[in-house]
Order: sequence, then structure tokens, then C-alpha cells
Amino acid sequence: MLLILLFAAACFLAYTNGANDNFKGVATLFGSGTLNYKKAITWATVTTFAGSVAAIFLAGILVKNFSGKGLVPDSLIQSPEFAISIAIGAALTVFIATKIGMPISTTHSLVGALFGSGIVAVGASFNFAKLGSAFLMPLIVSPLMAAVVSFIAYLIFRELRIMLGVTKQTCICIGEERIPVIMDSATHEFIAIDSKKQPRVKISDTSKCEETYRGNFAGINSQKLLDIAHYISAGVVSFARGLNDTPKIVGLLLVINAMDIKWGMIAVAMAMALGGLLNARKVGILMSKKITPMNSGQGFTANLVTGLLVTTASVNGLPVSTTHVSVGSIFGIGTVTKKADLTVIRNILLSWLLTLPIAACCSAVVYWLVTTV
Repeated sequence: MLLILLFAAACFLAYTNGANDNFKGVATLFGSGTLNYKKAITWATVTTFAGSVAAIFLAGILVKNFSGKGLVPDSLIQSPEFAISIAIGAALTVFIATKIGMPISTTHSLVGALFGSGIVAVGASFNFAKLGSAFLMPLIVSPLMAAVVSFIAYLIFRELRIMLGVTKQTCICIGEERIPVIMDSATHEFIAIDSKKQPRVKISDTSKCEETYRGNFAGINSQKLLDIAHYISAGVVSFARGLNDTPKIVGLLLVINAMDIKWGMIAVAMAMALGGLLNARKVGILMSKKITPMNSGQGFTANLVTGLLVTTASVNGLPVSTTHVSVGSIFGIGTVTKKADLTVIRNILLSWLLTLPIAACCSAVVYWLVTTV
């Protein structure tokens, strides 16, 4: 019964992870107007699932790390109660954040849950040194690194664009508009309404301005080439997220010795995909539209930085958060353009600070209930 509950808890965690995280890889595609929401989430789902499958072969270190190995005694790792409390504690935290539209880190939630259950289970025997070096440091450093790297990368790309003669252009609409004209009859028995055409030029608010690139690179239209690169970079970020997050959740299933870990990966991947398809919109809109406005070139730069950092971390077994890296990259772009919404950033940072203690408390309570009731 406990093993069935553990599997269900891991799938629930994967579902909430997909709901909160899946759209983050394609947020810049939607935010820059390159794709609509439906096409963006479909691309995110396909590429995230591919990353989850690749994790079977490439992310063995993360599976071991997030089983709790090295943080608590090995005997506790084999306890279904311990894994259940971690999965439920982290899942509840991510679920609450998704409902209020905050893009928090599943990785951070898992670390908090590991800490909460571990303290209740073993007290002072918990390995605080490894918690700090292998888990907390990458989570703290990664968003700062992403912001700095994207800031520098965008400045370099902007100078390169200018050197190549590729310029920005914004379109405005010029045409005829029908203006209603009220005509009062001489007898005052009725009023006739007519209309006449009048030339008009209108510039809408900045949210409706579409900024594109004009010029050619290697004989190809710059905007078309950039859209393709942006599309691919979003796929890379989503693939990296699947590669990085799936093994963290599957690590909780290691106690189910009767189940092949490959099937655990597939189950988690399917639950993540379902969560993204059904519940990603609120977090997706905040990531896409509210941190900073961006064009396709800026979105491509943020995605490129995020994809490179998260993929490198996954292969080397570093538990960075795709959320932290992605938000950091987008904020880095907003810093260059001076359009970042600092109020939104402040609220996101506050949710990040609360993630670990909330997950720790939820996990500790669940572990206490499962082991005493």
C-alpha cells in the first residue's frame, strides 16, 4: 500500500511540476509574439518529454542525489515513508504556487522537503554540509549567473547585429477609417446616421507594437532566421528542463525495487506533460508578459543562455532550477532594455524565499503523520 501511495505521490509531484514549469521554456516565444499560446505549449510538451526520455541515459547522478543519498543514512533512503513525505511536501508547495500564478522551483521544493523530512527522521545526523554545497549553492548562484550571462550575451549580440547591418523596424497602420456622421432632418421627425471615410494614422500602445528585424544574413531574411533560431532555442530549454527535472522526481522511486527505473522515468514524463497541457497558463502568462516586454531577438538570447546553463548543470549532476535560470535570463534582458518590472521580480523573489521553508514544513508534517498514525 505504501509503495502504491509513493508512486501516486511522485506522479502528483510530476503533474504539479509540469503545470508550474513546462511553459517556462517557451515563455519568450509567447511573450515576443512568435507563437500563440497553444502552439507554444505544444512545442514545450514535445521537447520536455524528449528531455525526460533522454534523462534515462544521461542523468544518473541527479537520480541518486534526489533520493536523499548522502544527506541521510542509507537505511532511511529505503523507507517508503521518507520518499512519500518528500514527494507530497514538494508537490503541495508547487501546487499552491501554481494556483496563485507564481513560478517557483520544483528543485527548491524538493530540497526543502528533503530537509524537513530528514530533520524529523534523523535530527542532527542530517548532512548539512552536503545540503549546502551540493544543493543550495547551485540554486543560489544559478539565477545570478544567468542574469549576468544573458546581460553580456545580449550586449554582444546587439553589437554583432549592428555590425552586420541588421536594423530594427516597427510597423504602424495607415489607412482609411469610417467616421460616423449624424444628420438631423429638417422636419425633426427622424435622425439619419451616415458615415464617411477619413485618412488616419494610428500608433497603438507599446504592448501592441511588433518589433522586427530588417536585413539579410548569409542571404537569408534576418527575421525569419531569428524566428527559427528562437524556436530551436526554446526547444533546447524545454529539453534541458525535462532532462534536469525528471530524474529529481524519479529519485524518490528508487525504493520501489520491483519497478524498472526506466518505466518510472516514462510515468513521470507523462504526468509532467499532462500537468503542462492542463494547468500552465497562469504561470506562463506571468513569465511571458509581466517580467519584461521582449522581441524575438531578446527572447532568443534569454533562451540560449538558459538552455546552455541548465544542460551543462544536468550533465554534471548539479541541481540547478530551470525556473531560477530562466527568470534570471529574462531579467538580465530586461535590465539591458531598462523595461523589467521590479515589482513582479520582487514578488517572484519573495515566493522563492518562502518555497524552502513551506516545503520543509509540509514534508515534516507528512512524515510525522505517516510514521505515527
